[in-house]
Amino acid sequence: MSFNDLTSGVLAPREFNVVIEIPANSDPVKYEVDKESGTLRVDRFINVSMRYPMDYGYIPGTFSDDGDPLDVLVMCPAKLVHGCVLLCRAVGALNMTDESGEDTKIIALPCIKCAPMYSHIKRISDITESSKRELVHFFEHYKDLEEGKWVKISGFVDKEEAEKIISDSIL
Repeated sequence: MSFNDLTSGVLAPREFNVVIEIPANSDPVKYEVDKESGTLRVDRFINVSMRYPMDYGYIPGTFSDDGDPLDVLVMCPAKLVHGCVLLCRAVGALNMTDESGEDTKIIALPCIKCAPMYSHIKRISDITESSKRELVHFFEHYKDLEEGKWVKISGFVDKEEAEKIISDSIL
Protein backbone atom coordinates (compact mmCIF):
# COMPACT_ATOMS: atom_id res chain seq x y z
CA MET A 1 0.00 0.00 0.00
CA SER A 2 1.25 3.48 -0.90
CA PHE A 3 0.93 6.63 1.20
CA ASN A 4 -1.18 7.89 -1.72
CA ASP A 5 -3.86 5.30 -0.85
CA LEU A 6 -4.42 6.69 2.66
CA THR A 7 -7.35 8.93 3.55
CA SER A 8 -7.81 11.52 6.27
CA GLY A 9 -9.94 8.99 8.16
CA VAL A 10 -13.63 8.35 8.70
CA LEU A 11 -13.85 10.59 11.78
CA ALA A 12 -12.06 13.61 10.27
CA PRO A 13 -11.90 16.43 11.24
CA ARG A 14 -12.44 15.30 14.87
CA GLU A 15 -9.87 12.47 14.59
CA PHE A 16 -7.63 12.08 11.54
CA ASN A 17 -4.69 10.13 10.18
CA VAL A 18 -1.25 11.74 10.18
CA VAL A 19 1.71 10.38 8.21
CA ILE A 20 4.88 11.25 10.13
CA GLU A 21 7.56 12.57 7.77
CA ILE A 22 9.98 14.01 10.35
CA PRO A 23 10.24 12.65 13.90
CA ALA A 24 10.71 15.21 16.68
CA ASN A 25 14.31 16.12 17.49
CA SER A 26 15.69 14.07 14.60
CA ASP A 27 18.56 15.14 12.37
CA PRO A 28 17.91 18.40 10.46
CA VAL A 29 16.56 16.80 7.29
CA LYS A 30 13.28 17.86 5.65
CA TYR A 31 11.51 14.75 4.35
CA GLU A 32 8.37 14.77 2.20
CA VAL A 33 6.23 12.05 0.71
CA ASP A 34 6.53 12.29 -3.08
CA LYS A 35 3.06 13.02 -4.53
CA GLU A 36 3.53 10.83 -7.61
CA SER A 37 5.35 7.78 -6.27
CA GLY A 38 4.13 7.84 -2.68
CA THR A 39 7.68 7.30 -1.43
CA LEU A 40 9.41 9.19 1.37
CA ARG A 41 12.12 11.42 -0.11
CA VAL A 42 14.67 13.90 1.19
CA ASP A 43 13.38 17.36 0.26
CA ARG A 44 16.37 19.26 1.65
CA PHE A 45 18.81 19.52 4.52
CA ILE A 46 17.96 22.23 7.04
CA ASN A 47 20.81 24.78 7.05
CA VAL A 48 20.41 25.84 10.67
CA SER A 49 21.38 23.86 13.74
CA MET A 50 17.77 23.36 14.81
CA ARG A 51 15.56 20.30 15.05
CA TYR A 52 11.80 19.97 14.66
CA PRO A 53 10.36 20.41 18.19
CA MET A 54 7.42 18.05 17.53
CA ASP A 55 6.75 15.20 15.14
CA TYR A 56 5.95 16.68 11.73
CA GLY A 57 3.75 15.21 9.05
CA TYR A 58 0.60 15.65 7.03
CA ILE A 59 -3.04 14.61 6.83
CA PRO A 60 -3.50 12.35 3.79
CA GLY A 61 -6.44 13.11 1.52
CA THR A 62 -6.19 16.86 2.13
CA PHE A 63 -5.09 19.80 0.00
CA SER A 64 -3.88 23.06 1.54
CA ASP A 65 -3.23 26.52 0.12
CA ASP A 66 0.43 25.69 -0.65
CA GLY A 67 -0.59 22.82 -2.95
CA ASP A 68 0.49 20.11 -0.51
CA PRO A 69 -1.45 18.06 2.02
CA LEU A 70 -2.21 19.88 5.28
CA ASP A 71 0.82 20.04 7.62
CA VAL A 72 0.57 18.75 11.19
CA LEU A 73 2.79 18.99 14.27
CA VAL A 74 2.13 16.18 16.74
CA MET A 75 3.09 16.29 20.41
CA CYS A 76 3.96 12.68 21.32
CA PRO A 77 5.12 10.94 24.50
CA ALA A 78 7.66 8.78 22.60
CA LYS A 79 9.87 8.99 19.53
CA LEU A 80 8.12 8.00 16.30
CA VAL A 81 9.66 6.77 13.04
CA HIS A 82 9.50 8.15 9.51
CA GLY A 83 6.46 6.96 7.61
CA CYS A 84 4.32 5.73 10.49
CA VAL A 85 0.62 6.61 10.52
CA LEU A 86 -0.95 7.89 13.73
CA LEU A 87 -4.59 8.68 14.55
CA CYS A 88 -4.64 12.22 15.98
CA ARG A 89 -6.90 14.98 17.25
CA ALA A 90 -6.43 18.72 16.77
CA VAL A 91 -6.04 21.15 19.66
CA GLY A 92 -5.26 24.21 17.54
CA ALA A 93 -3.19 25.53 14.67
CA LEU A 94 -0.26 27.85 14.05
CA ASN A 95 -1.07 30.30 11.27
CA MET A 96 1.92 31.39 9.25
CA THR A 97 2.91 32.60 5.82
CA ASP A 98 6.11 31.84 3.94
CA GLU A 99 7.58 32.74 0.56
CA SER A 100 5.06 30.40 -1.11
CA GLY A 101 1.94 31.73 0.65
CA GLU A 102 -0.22 30.64 3.56
CA ASP A 103 1.28 27.63 5.39
CA THR A 104 -0.86 26.74 8.42
CA LYS A 105 0.35 23.98 10.76
CA ILE A 106 -2.27 21.97 12.65
CA ILE A 107 -1.22 21.31 16.26
CA ALA A 108 -2.30 17.81 17.27
CA LEU A 109 -1.97 15.07 19.83
CA PRO A 110 -2.42 11.32 19.39
CA CYS A 111 -6.04 10.23 19.88
CA ILE A 112 -6.96 9.62 23.51
CA LYS A 113 -7.01 5.83 23.00
CA CYS A 114 -3.34 5.99 21.84
CA ALA A 115 -2.15 8.49 24.45
CA PRO A 116 -4.49 8.71 27.46
CA MET A 117 -1.79 10.63 29.35
CA TYR A 118 -2.71 13.62 27.16
CA SER A 119 -6.47 13.42 27.75
CA HIS A 120 -6.33 16.62 29.84
CA ILE A 121 -5.07 18.60 26.81
CA LYS A 122 -8.13 19.64 24.83
CA ARG A 123 -7.28 23.09 23.44
CA ILE A 124 -4.24 25.07 22.36
CA SER A 125 -4.47 26.97 25.68
CA ASP A 126 -3.71 23.67 27.47
CA ILE A 127 -0.30 23.44 25.74
CA THR A 128 2.44 25.03 27.84
CA GLU A 129 3.58 28.51 26.89
CA SER A 130 7.16 27.25 26.60
CA SER A 131 6.11 24.60 24.04
CA LYS A 132 4.25 27.23 22.01
CA ARG A 133 7.24 29.60 22.15
CA GLU A 134 9.51 26.76 20.99
CA LEU A 135 7.25 26.12 17.97
CA VAL A 136 7.13 29.81 17.05
CA HIS A 137 10.89 30.17 17.45
CA PHE A 138 11.59 27.12 15.30
CA PHE A 139 9.37 28.23 12.42
CA GLU A 140 10.55 31.85 12.61
CA HIS A 141 14.16 30.70 12.14
CA TYR A 142 14.41 27.31 10.41
CA LYS A 143 14.73 28.94 6.98
CA ASP A 144 17.12 31.71 8.07
CA LEU A 145 20.07 30.50 5.99
CA GLU A 146 18.08 29.64 2.86
CA GLU A 147 18.28 32.40 0.28
CA GLY A 148 14.92 33.87 -0.70
CA LYS A 149 13.01 31.98 2.00
CA TRP A 150 11.20 33.53 4.95
CA VAL A 151 8.40 32.89 7.45
CA LYS A 152 5.95 35.25 9.19
CA ILE A 153 3.96 33.89 12.14
CA SER A 154 0.38 35.18 12.55
CA GLY A 155 -0.38 33.33 15.79
CA PHE A 156 -2.27 30.38 17.20
CA VAL A 157 -5.94 29.55 16.67
CA ASP A 158 -8.05 27.19 18.77
CA LYS A 159 -9.42 23.71 18.19
CA GLU A 160 -12.63 24.75 16.42
CA GLU A 161 -10.75 26.81 13.84
CA ALA A 162 -8.22 23.99 13.36
CA GLU A 163 -11.03 21.50 12.74
CA LYS A 164 -12.59 23.91 10.23
CA ILE A 165 -9.24 24.19 8.42
CA ILE A 166 -9.03 20.39 8.29
CA SER A 167 -12.63 20.04 7.12
CA ASP A 168 -12.14 22.65 4.39
CA SER A 169 -8.99 20.90 3.14
CA ILE A 170 -10.40 17.36 2.81
CA LEU A 171 -10.62 16.30 -0.82
